[in-house]
Order: sequence, then C-alpha cells, then structure tokens
Amino acid sequence: MKNVILQGDALTKLKELPEKSINMCMTSPPYWALRDYGTANWEGGDEKCDHKIPDGEKDPKNKNNTSHNVRFIRDVCYKCGAKRIDKQLGLEPTFEQYISNLCDIFDGVKRVLRDDGTCWVNLGDTYNAGRNGGHAGGKIAFGKIENNLEAYPKQSGVNVEGMSAKCLTMIPQRFAIEMINRGWILRNTIIWHKPNCMPCSAKDRFTVDFEYVFLFSKKKKYYFEQQLEKTITKDSNVRDRDTTKLNNTPGRTRMGGLTKNDYDLKNKRTVWRICPKPFKEAHFAVYPEELCETPIKAGCPEFVCKKCGMPKILEIEYSGGTIGKGWHDHSNDMKEGMLQSVGGLDSQGEQPYKREIKGYKPTCNCNAGFTGGIVLDPFFGAGTTGLVALKQNKNYIGIELNPEYIEIAEKRLKPFREQTSLNLNKENSNGK
Repeated sequence: MKNVILQGDALTKLKELPEKSINMCMTSPPYWALRDYGTANWEGGDEKCDHKIPDGEKDPKNKNNTSHNVRFIRDVCYKCGAKRIDKQLGLEPTFEQYISNLCDIFDGVKRVLRDDGTCWVNLGDTYNAGRNGGHAGGKIAFGKIENNLEAYPKQSGVNVEGMSAKCLTMIPQRFAIEMINRGWILRNTIIWHKPNCMPCSAKDRFTVDFEYVFLFSKKKKYYFEQQLEKTITKDSNVRDRDTTKLNNTPGRTRMGGLTKNDYDLKNKRTVWRICPKPFKEAHFAVYPEELCETPIKAGCPEFVCKKCGMPKILEIEYSGGTIGKGWHDHSNDMKEGMLQSVGGLDSQGEQPYKREIKGYKPTCNCNAGFTGGIVLDPFFGAGTTGLVALKQNKNYIGIELNPEYIEIAEKRLKPFREQTSLNLNKENSNGK
C-alpha cells in the first residue's frame, strides 16, 4: 500500500497498516485549543444540514462576525438546532487529555515504523487565555467568547486549572516529555523560524515567530542521510562579521594557525528560516513544502529493497572531520566531536572536509530491485507531505478524517502521482 489517503481517524486507521512497514513519519497534528477542523459529530436537528455558516453570512447571534469560522464557537447549530458532540483531537477540555490522545496516536505510528525509521513532528504552543478572553480555545473565534464555562470548564481560552491567564501552556515540551516516557528517543529540537509571521496585537510580550519540529527515533541506530548547508561569507571589512566561515569548526584558526577558510559546507543547523506560504484552496493552515523537504531528504531513503525493505545508503569518501556518513553510528559521536573541536585537520595538515560522493550502496544482497521509501502523515490535511515525497521520488501514505480535505489533497497530488507512475514505467521498460 502506497500513495493512498485513508479516510478516518488516525488511531483507527493506523491499525490497518502492517507492522514495521513505514520508513518515516512527517506530520503536524492539530494544535491544542486553537482550531476546529470541522469534523464534529452532531445529534438531532436536520440530518441534511451541514451545520456551517456560509462565507459572508452573519450569525444571527453574533452580528459582528461574518466569517465561516463563526461555527467554531457553536455547540448548537443555529440553522437546524442539532447538538454538537465533539471528540476531535485538539479540542479536549484539558491539555493532559490532549497530550495523552496525541501520544496514543504516535504509539500507533511507532508500531508501523521500521526500527530504522524516524518521526518528525511540527507542533506549536497555546496561551492560556483565562476566563476573560484571548485567542485560544474551542469556544473562541476572532476575539469573541461565549460565556458557557460549564461546557468546557478547563478549556484553554476559558481557564486552565492551576495556571495563570496569559501563560504559555508549554504543549510542545509536555508532548516531547511524554513521547520520551513512552520510549521514543528525542534526537533534535528544531526551531522553525518564520520571518513573515502573523502580526500580533499584544503589547506586553514579543511577537512569536517560531514553532517546534521534533525529531524522534525508535532506536539508537537509524536511517539518516546527513544534510549540509552552505557556509555564508560575510563582508570582511565589517568588524565581527567576517568570522562565519572560520567559526564553522571552533578553534580551527587558533590551533591550525589558519587565517583563511575556503570550504563551503557545514552540517545543517537546527534553526530553519522558512516563510509560511498560503494555500488558496484551504481555509486552514498548511505548513510550507520547504519545512518537510529536509526531513524527508534526511529520513526517508530514495531506494529501498522491494523484498526486504533495507535502504541503499549514500557512500561518501571524506577526510578530516565528521561530514559524510549516511548511516550514523552514534558510538563515534564523542570522538567525532573532539575532531571537530580541534579543527578536523588530517595528519598532513591539509584542508579538512574533503568530500567525494560515491553514490548509493545497497545494504542487502536480495537483487530484487528498489523502490522509493514510504513517508507517513497521519494528519494529512492538504497533502503537503505527500507532495514533497513524490517530488523526491518517494511514496506516501496519508490519513485524514475530513473528506473535504482529502478531496483537496487528491486534486493537488494527482498530476505528481501520474508523473511518478510514468517515470517508473520508463525505468521498467529500460530494464532498471
């Protein structure tokens, strides 16, 4: 099974996937208490009613709001009187329930992930708005709040028990800790810096312009193709701005006696400067393609054996330093770190980080041919993860609860999926 979208809730649909069949997971789950994704169940009223307020139509109980998002603050449909029975992820009355439900889903991800697989999760935080207002919570939209405290007695945006109003609820950190408690290995906390972030009206704090991306692995040894980034050369005429290259390896100038640094690559850092981009066909937030390009390059192999599933690994010849291993043996971390700290010079004092890519090397003897690895996204939304996977000659499996989003994703992915199939047929006809 590959290049398909499964319609349903993630916890249930994950049980349909074979154990240890997925190479990596890349996803962004619903954030807690910030958005209603329109997947609620309703009881009573007119079964033909969509329980939505059309764009531009005013809610008779809220004259100042004309957006379709007004429905997010309704427990009773204003058109047919149906009662909302909502169990969707992200609208739990307490963050403890949200973290537990979310990690239950990732328990399912862990079951279907190969032992050499990785899991990448983009997650943002939520402010506790308190009883008097704020932007968070299932009862709030555009600064409007219903005074129905009994419905969500502990909901962020109403009141988190034991926490002061306006306090960050620390959802990403609580999630990461619970994942570790459940046996995951947290390898990186990546900062997604958003230079063009949404403006903020608050005047008593700084504008938040970042979110988190966590990298988890199942085992200490896992598939990871190292990613490099260019070293930036800065104006040498400006004081304190001409040291970017030299600082790539601390102490290199001091201990190697060098005054010039002429290598251009360094191991990719954990602050990623990526601008969010709108997607006109979706009224909900979608993360940009660029955010999942690096994780999928690093975590999902382009070539996996059709018989045993073992990946090809990138074979790199290098000298002096730590760049180049596609399959990272972490037993050498300390030694490699020491090499980098003294400048990474080889025994002849030549330039470090000489790097030659030899190509991809099989790790099995099956001779059964190769196919692209599989990327799983259990919160598929508009299909950005699948789109990037296809562009990298890899495959995807998506899980999405909302059929409207599946329709958007299928329309978006169809031309790329057809092109991938066409390329595969050409390769088969050429005997590859």
